[in-house]
Amino acid sequence: MLRFFKGTGPDVISFIAVLLGAVWTSAFLDPQMPGQAIFETSPMPLYGIIKSIIGIHPLSGVIFTFLILVFMLFLLINFNTIVFFINERTLLPAVFYLLFIAVFPGMQVLNPVLPAALFLLLALIRIMNAYQKPGIAFNFFDAALLISTGSLFYANLIWFGLLVIIGIVLLRTGSMQETAVGLLGLTVPYILTIGLYYVLGKDIGAFLTDIRDNLFTGSAGYTFQRLTFIVLIYLGFIIIISIGYLIMRMNSKKIKSRKTFYLLIWSFLISLILFMVLSSVSVELIWIAGIPASYFLAHYFVFVRKKLFPEIIFTGLMLLVLLLQLLAII
Repeated sequence: MLRFFKGTGPDVISFIAVLLGAVWTSAFLDPQMPGQAIFETSPMPLYGIIKSIIGIHPLSGVIFTFLILVFMLFLLINFNTIVFFINERTLLPAVFYLLFIAVFPGMQVLNPVLPAALFLLLALIRIMNAYQKPGIAFNFFDAALLISTGSLFYANLIWFGLLVIIGIVLLRTGSMQETAVGLLGLTVPYILTIGLYYVLGKDIGAFLTDIRDNLFTGSAGYTFQRLTFIVLIYLGFIIIISIGYLIMRMNSKKIKSRKTFYLLIWSFLISLILFMVLSSVSVELIWIAGIPASYFLAHYFVFVRKKLFPEIIFTGLMLLVLLLQLLAII
C-alpha cells in the first residue's frame, strides 16, 4: 500500500479521491451541527459571517468544510512542488493530512479552524518565498496579514504570528525593518475590523470581549473513545520517529530545505504548546498541527530505506483510521 501511495500518477490521485470520500462518508451520511466550543458560542467576525450564511443546515456546513479541505490538499502538495524541500515529488502530504483529520469524525463539521489553517499554510508559503530575496521582503507583511486574517476565523491562530518573526530570523538574520513590517501586518486586519465596526455602529466592546473569550476562556472538552486514544498514541509514535529521522538527515539537505523544515518544526511546537497551555484550545488544533506533521511523515516514508517496517506502520495507520470512521457510521 505504501509503495502505491509513493507514486504520483493519475491512479494515485484517483485513490486519494476515494480515500477522501471514505473518511468523509460518516460526515455526509449523518451531518452534525457544530458543538459548544467557545469559537462557536462567541464566533470571531469572519466565522460569524459564514455561520450566518449557512444557518442551521448542517449538511451545508459539511459541504463548505469539505470544499475548503480539497483546496487545502492541493496546497499541501503544491507547497512541496514550489519549494521542493522534501526533494521528491510526492502526494503523501495530502494522504497523511486526510488521515490526521479523520481521527476525530466529530470534528468533520463546519468549523473555523480549517479556514484558519488554510491561511496559515498560505503564510508559510509566503514566508519561504522570501528566501534570498533582495531588499526588504514584504513577504513577511503578507504572511502576517494572512495569519491575522485567519485569526478572524479562529482567534488562536494569532499566536502563530511568531512564525513571521522566526521566519525573519531564519531567512533574513533578524532584519529590524522586516520585523516592524511583519508586526504591522498582524495589526492591520484588526484595525480595519474595528474601523468597520465603528462605521456600521456595531459594538466594539463586544468584539474585544469575543477576542478575549476565544483566546483565554476554557472551551468544551472532547470525550475520547478508547480506540481514538489508541490511534493518537500510534500517531504520536510515528511522528516522533519521523521527526527523529528528519533531524538525523537535516545536515545533508540544501539550505532552503533545512530552513523550511525548521519553520515547520516551529509551527508544530507552537501547536503543542498551545494545546498544553491554553484552556481555549482543544482537539480542533489537529487541523493546524496536521500541516507540519504531514510533511514530517511524508519525508520519512519517502526516504526510509527499510521496506517492511514502514509498510506495516503505514498500513496499520490507514486501517485504524478507517475503523474509526466505520464506527462513526454504525
